Amino acid sequence: MREPLPADMFDELCPSSLSPIRFGDKWAGLVIRCLEHGPRRFSELRVPLRRVTPKVLTRSLRSLERDGLIKRTVYAQGTPHVEYELTPLGRSLLGVIAVACAWAERHWEELVEARESYDDATRLGHTG
Repeated sequence: MREPLPADMFDELCPSSLSPIRFGDKWAGLVIRCLEHGPRRFSELRVPLRRVTPKVLTRSLRSLERDGLIKRTVYAQGTPHVEYELTPLGRSLLGVIAVACAWAERHWEELVEARESYDDATRLGHTG
């Protein structure tokens, strides 16, 4: 039996969410990180990715599969189920994602400050 994914794997304050580098869509990098230690079922992915709607997660998984970054396997024997796992191409992104997350963590305060400043200016109508 494999270790379950922690529910707090991607805290709302996770540096991953501030990374300016995107692979696919907004959630793709987080999905890739969830699959780092092996295949997972959709329901397992939903635990740490609870802020993602099932529809959006499905769209993200399909996009990653289309790009050759993950593989979807359907198991018909026993209890039918589907698992997702990284392909070698998808696995090659893990180092890049780790670097991007470390960068976001180092610049966390600057990123949050910039976003808050922009949002404040936008609310007051003082953009650009």
